[in-house]
Amino acid sequence: MKFPEKLKLPPKVHAARRERIQQLTWITAIGISARLFISCLELGAYYFFDSAALLLDALSGLFDIATSLFLLVSLRLATRPPDTNHPFGHGRFEPLAGLLIGFSLVGAGIALFYQQIQAPMAAESHFPAWLWLLPASAAFLLEICYQRMRWIAQEKGSAALAADANHFRTDGLSSLLAAGALIAGLFSPAMAHAFDHWGAIAISVLMVFLGLNALRENLRQLLDQKPESALFKRVRKAAESVEGVLGTEKIGIQNYGPDAHVDIDIELDPKLTVDKAHTISQHVRLAIQTEWPEVRDVTVHVEPYYPNDH
Repeated sequence: MKFPEKLKLPPKVHAARRERIQQLTWITAIGISARLFISCLELGAYYFFDSAALLLDALSGLFDIATSLFLLVSLRLATRPPDTNHPFGHGRFEPLAGLLIGFSLVGAGIALFYQQIQAPMAAESHFPAWLWLLPASAAFLLEICYQRMRWIAQEKGSAALAADANHFRTDGLSSLLAAGALIAGLFSPAMAHAFDHWGAIAISVLMVFLGLNALRENLRQLLDQKPESALFKRVRKAAESVEGVLGTEKIGIQNYGPDAHVDIDIELDPKLTVDKAHTISQHVRLAIQTEWPEVRDVTVHVEPYYPNDH
């Protein structure tokens, strides 16, 4: 007799993984282009009209471009296959990069907040009546990017892309704060600079909030916090679809970056031969990875099935 060969994943699983990276690269490039265009316009407006809110919104956009590029590089590193020194793959590159970005965002927000608190308050400033249209248009463009990214994230089941989409939504909120500050100044020209100043402070606070949220979300993955229940249902359904599996229990999932690792106990007829049980376990692995292409590896434990034993 010959030891059975490991079942190979169907081509569509590898294609799904490649498509995920291609989609992420494409939509990130679109987002970077949009943010760069917006930041250049806002920096130009700041040069001519000295609006602190526009300056902070532009700097926030430029910082987001840097973080997007950094995350994109980290995602590429995270998709590298396992090797001798990294038997579980390189998926932690992604949440580790997110953690560092979170610290940077908090630090930048605190620094900008302190700078605005220390900045002198001008008695009166006059901004052109149309200036609020610049950040308002930026918010509209960022919302379009958010909607597109969210749709792709849902279609591909990409948590990383969904998180980046939410980042665009919060960037849009930052632009709305800048627009609101400029609109308020139109109704009270004597307070225009004050409103602009307060809008800049609100944006710096938002940056700190975003950084803390990034720290929390990435720490969850690095500390192996239990993922959402929908993933457990997805794994259980895939395993129980395999002929011969009479039940499942003790499902463990490690989900970080583009990778996931699954441990699962399957219950089989205790009268089955070891060879047959091994074959079924291989089909379970194949079913889970086919249903959820981000799963890098599956460890299947075989247990005998007895009615009403749990």
